[in-house]
Amino acid sequence: MSTFLVIGGTGKTGRRVVERLNGHDARIATRATGFDWAEPEYDLTGIDGVFLTVPGQDPRNAERVAALLNRFEGRAVLLSARAVEFHPDGALAAVERAARGHTILRPSWFVQNFTEGFLQPDDDGVVTAPTGEGREPFVDLDDVADVAVAALTQPGHEGVTYELSGPTAITFAEAAQRVGGTFVPADPATYAASLDLPAEYVAWRMAMFDAIREGRDARVSRGVDDALGRPPRAFSQPAGLRKQAASGVATRKLKLSSR
Repeated sequence: MSTFLVIGGTGKTGRRVVERLNGHDARIATRATGFDWAEPEYDLTGIDGVFLTVPGQDPRNAERVAALLNRFEGRAVLLSARAVEFHPDGALAAVERAARGHTILRPSWFVQNFTEGFLQPDDDGVVTAPTGEGREPFVDLDDVADVAVAALTQPGHEGVTYELSGPTAITFAEAAQRVGGTFVPADPATYAASLDLPAEYVAWRMAMFDAIREGRDARVSRGVDDALGRPPRAFSQPAGLRKQAASGVATRKLKLSSR
C-alpha cells in the first residue's frame, strides 16, 4: 500500500482522486487539517505521491508550490489549466516550470462547473457568462481524476504534460441546455464588475472567458486518450449529474509540521 497526499482533497477534483485511490492510504490535506500555503515548508516523510492544485491565482503561492515540487522525490501530479498558456507569467505557469519531472494536467473547463460550480443555473434556470457563441470542449472531472490516479500509481507518466478535454467543443448555450438551464450571454465588463473576488482572480477568470469568446480554446485535446487508452466522456446530462459513490478509501486527517 502506498501513501498519497491529496492537497485540496475535499474539492471537486480532489475528492474524486481520493475516491479512486482504492487500496492506498489517501491523506487529505486542507486548511481544516492544518495545511496552509502560507507556511514555507512541510514534512513529506513517508509520502509516495502528491496531488495538488494551486489555490486561486495568488502569485505568492507559486514560489511555495515550486519549492514543494523541487524537493519532493516521489510522484507529483499538478492540476493546472489549459488556459494558463494565455498567461505565461501567471502563478500556475510559474509552478508548471518548476514541475519538470512530475506530471502536469491541463484540463479544459469542467462539465461539473455547471452542476457543482459557479456556472450552475440560478433559481430561474439561467446560466450567465461573457462567452458569446464561443465553444469549449468541456472535460468531465471523472476523466481528470482517472488520469491523475493513473499518473500517481502507474509508471510512465513522469515528465508528461496532459492536455485534457472532452470529445467535442460546444457553446455555453448547449452546455446550459444539457443541465436543464438556459444561457444568457453577459457583457464582459459588466460581468467582471459583478465578481466579488480578488483582482488577480478576476483577471485570470476573465482572460479564460476571453479565450472562449474569441475561439482560442475550442480545440479538442488528446490527453485522456494518451493517458488512459480510451476516449473522454461526452458532456451529457447523466455524466454531469452523476453522483459519486463512496469507494471505501482509507483516509485520515494529516497533521503537517513545518520545518
